[in-house]
Amino acid sequence: MAEIVKKATRDGYGTALVKLGEQFDDFIVMDADLAEATKTGKFKAAFPDRFYDCGIAEQNMMSIAAGVAATGKKVFCSSFAMFAAGRAFEQIRNAIGYPHLHVVIGATHAGVSVGEDGATHQCCEDIALMRTIPGMTIINPADAVEAEKAVIAAYHHDGPVYMRFGRLAIPVIFPDDYQFEIGKGVELKSGTDVTIIATGLLVNEAMIAHDLLETEGISARIINMATIKPLDTEIVLRAAKETGAIVTAEEHSIVGGLGGAVSEYLSEVFPVPVMKIGVNDVYGTSGPADELLDKYRLRAVDLVLKAKAAIAMK
Repeated sequence: MAEIVKKATRDGYGTALVKLGEQFDDFIVMDADLAEATKTGKFKAAFPDRFYDCGIAEQNMMSIAAGVAATGKKVFCSSFAMFAAGRAFEQIRNAIGYPHLHVVIGATHAGVSVGEDGATHQCCEDIALMRTIPGMTIINPADAVEAEKAVIAAYHHDGPVYMRFGRLAIPVIFPDDYQFEIGKGVELKSGTDVTIIATGLLVNEAMIAHDLLETEGISARIINMATIKPLDTEIVLRAAKETGAIVTAEEHSIVGGLGGAVSEYLSEVFPVPVMKIGVNDVYGTSGPADELLDKYRLRAVDLVLKAKAAIAMK
């Protein structure tokens, strides 16, 4: 049996920035005094003249990024998700989103898997916040390989992008030649009884859930939805029509995230049972990341229970 390789998605972010830096010189990278944690330090070491540490001043960093982007340069700016999406929301909305500037926000340490840093740093509201900004693209990769590919795609994209990365090392799912496309979901497993649409580290849990359900004679379709906005409505609608029941899975609040996006769309065009796995409108707490994923019921066994419930509602 092949050994499971684990990497944090933030590692894919840092690696991609260096690769882009070797090919292009029309962008800069900014950080808010967290370069080692966000992995932008890799870019800093390779291209120190194109890296700017803005200090613990996330709002200022976003405003500076907007000013630079307005001159035609592309900008990547990074901090923890809590500070990037939360503290600097107004600057992102008004200075980056409103003029539709090419700023890529690399938000790391999202979700409860931040672990011991606790509730003040465990941002489970960032996707909901960013979804409300018109024209904002939101990407939440499932592993380090997809993260690297997504960062490169974001560089070539037109307009603001919010990218969500994790601290926890998680299994690598995709091969090195994986092709990522913004706005496209990927069917990882076929199935006819229920569809699990997952994003981020919950994609691996969904794959495990698929195998658990299969042992009980339940056929589950698994979709990786790395791009949450714009949502791949085509793959969602097809899954709803062909399986008749949906479960969404995310390391984010059940309010306003992937589950909300899927539910809002299907309720208007093809209503089917939709059940959500996520953080149930509560704050996080301090503790080891793996124990917190258990505590907040973000595991494959929890997906299995929701899948059965969704099927029962058909």
